[in-house]
Amino acid sequence: MKLIRPVSDLRNNFADISKTVHETAQPVFLTKNGYGDMVVMSMEAFESLQFESEIYFKLQAAEQEAELTGQRYSPKEVLQAMREAIGGEQVV
Repeated sequence: MKLIRPVSDLRNNFADISKTVHETAQPVFLTKNGYGDMVVMSMEAFESLQFESEIYFKLQAAEQEAELTGQRYSPKEVLQAMREAIGGEQVV
């Protein structure tokens, strides 16, 4: 469930909001005059969200590329390319 608080709580109850976002790893939505104004979240939650977004966009780009080309790779070919990229052993 979304935690929604007035923006004035950021000034008046900062420690409580900070504790909440760190303990729950969920954002706190702040309102101003009854309308959504800001979202506060922990750095860890923000970094996780950024990482998930990057993965999503990379998968989306891969799907678009797959639609445009007829080239497909077997799991063995993908594993081989990954190992070569990191300097590992070859797959036999």
